[in-house]
Amino acid sequence: MKYIARFLFVVLFIFFFGFALKNDQIVTLQYFFGYQQSAPLVIMLLIFFTAGASLGALAMVPMVFRHRRDLHKHKKTLAEIEKEREAVQRASTQAPQPDSIRNT
Repeated sequence: MKYIARFLFVVLFIFFFGFALKNDQIVTLQYFFGYQQSAPLVIMLLIFFTAGASLGALAMVPMVFRHRRDLHKHKKTLAEIEKEREAVQRASTQAPQPDSIRNT
């Protein structure tokens, strides 16, 4: 499986490297207020892909913290249940207490 993953990595790298070599034309991006920027197309694509991936990861941060908080709460509840189960198990393994005997 490791060799298949490495082979796919090499194939994808060659594919994207060839894509970069084919798209070396200069493009100009027009921003607001008359600002413009010129760079090769591949560089622009890389910048915007990286920015999109970063914003996507940043958008997931609140969800990750919420899941971590829920996980901590569930682990705490599970530990309490385990303590109760052990206490019940210990109580069931002890010898029963004799009834008190009354003298009549």
